[in-house]
Amino acid sequence: MEISKDQIAILLDHELYSSAQMLGCFLVSSSSVNPETSPHLKAENLIFLGDSLFREREFRRAIHVYKQALQYYKIIPKQNSSSSRTSISNRSSSPNSFNSSPINENEVKFKVASCYSALNETKAALAEMDGIPSKARTLQMSLLMAKLYRNSRHNRFAIACYKDCLRHCPYVMEAIIALAELGVAAKDITSIFSQASSKSVRASSDYVDSNRWLQRYVEAQCCIASNDYRGGLELFGELLQRFPNNVHILLEIAKVEAIIGKNDEAITNFEKVRSLDPFVINYMDEYAMLLKIKSDYSKLNKLVHDLLSIDPTRPEVFVALAVLWERKDERGALSYAEKSIRVDDRHIPGYIMKGNLLLSLKRPESAVIAFRGAQELRPDLRSYQGLVHSYLAFSKIKEALLAAREAMKAMPQSAKALKLVGDAHASNSGGREKAKKFYESALRLEPGFLGAALALAELHVIEGRNGDAVSLLERYLKDWADDSLHVKLAQVFAATNMLFDSLSHYQAALRINPQNEAAKKGLDRLEKQMKGVDPDAPEEDEENEVEDADAEQEENELL
Repeated sequence: MEISKDQIAILLDHELYSSAQMLGCFLVSSSSVNPETSPHLKAENLIFLGDSLFREREFRRAIHVYKQALQYYKIIPKQNSSSSRTSISNRSSSPNSFNSSPINENEVKFKVASCYSALNETKAALAEMDGIPSKARTLQMSLLMAKLYRNSRHNRFAIACYKDCLRHCPYVMEAIIALAELGVAAKDITSIFSQASSKSVRASSDYVDSNRWLQRYVEAQCCIASNDYRGGLELFGELLQRFPNNVHILLEIAKVEAIIGKNDEAITNFEKVRSLDPFVINYMDEYAMLLKIKSDYSKLNKLVHDLLSIDPTRPEVFVALAVLWERKDERGALSYAEKSIRVDDRHIPGYIMKGNLLLSLKRPESAVIAFRGAQELRPDLRSYQGLVHSYLAFSKIKEALLAAREAMKAMPQSAKALKLVGDAHASNSGGREKAKKFYESALRLEPGFLGAALALAELHVIEGRNGDAVSLLERYLKDWADDSLHVKLAQVFAATNMLFDSLSHYQAALRINPQNEAAKKGLDRLEKQMKGVDPDAPEEDEENEVEDADAEQEENELL
């Protein structure tokens, strides 16, 4: 034959996939017209071509070629196929493996399943994997099987496959995290480690002692999965002492801090990660959301620019783009959030961002669907908050209360969950007394919880107890340099006609955050009050209207 399979194997080994794909077409063509070419060789040539297509991400073509190879495999004489099966323990089943060993039907099926998985066709991928006997599955096959079952919501089967992965190798971190999120107890996960170690040469006790950090890691992930954020952070903190500047642990800590509202701490840890490894993309959309909350648009712009230069195809990048565009064009931002979900339909921040944008666009019914999507993947505080606020936005108070109570049940030691129940009660006049009790309980549980203090102060104002609101908020001034705290104080002082005190707090809020829109509007309103002008009177300045129209046109052109 003019073209040898060894030549394409060399190209694949050197990762020259485009050339391998073109040469593969010659290889397959030459073998198909040669009547002396055996079915075994034809199948092998097709697999080489399929591998090059797989690496070029041409998954549909790869599936077609692999299936042609399987058809030839069926007519290979039995003595050849049996010898092929004996090779399974001597080679990798990875679709990235390109050695020239005899072909193996199970490996080709795995490659087909990997293509379907890359195309998000879970049902078709599972059908291929079901054709591989369980005893013949390698570690990589078991992991793919687990992911496919989980995506199909067959959690019991997913758990069994993830456990099988850990029996192969206790260090499959993806399996540990998945098992924790699927509700498997830490002791049940760590018991698999001792089973795995008993098969090895080392004694089980030596293994456990030298790998105690892995047990701590399991416990931390299980804490986070069960919404015990404080316990999880403590365990991750222990691990960080043993493994200083560990980027993965820092990211896990920052992610949890972002979820529970420890924004300053989370930002510090995200920035530390970026200083250690400026090319990290994992969780950078969480960091982008925090920068938006802080109105730090210069850092947000730089972050998005950096992420686009690293890998513009990742879902985190689309969420970060949504965060950046939210201020300019909420509908454009929504399209980016939706694209992040199309890229990865299990990317939780995409659903959270989509829900928040839909709330801003006054589409609370659709926001509920987005937050439910996040909750089905992994319930956390933000999805509960989104659900409660969405239901309240279209006066579904009963549903809001149910969601808030569900959060409180899932997180009994969370002050923020207690506040959610208070928010639901506070939405109608008959529930204000109950709301007050929940806000006070939240503050007893977490005395520094500013969100509960602001909500309780708002209740005081609604019921005419402005003095109580001021005394409550002023207690937080010494510990909190927070713009929202100053805005709330300014609003209370303005309501009691203490205009100069109100002015002082609006100015303080803008010193902390010059982009605070509530402070800008409040200050403008206050200045009109101080000049004796009705702040609610419409402005009829024709020149200003023309300038505003010009500015809007210019902004639209920029967008």
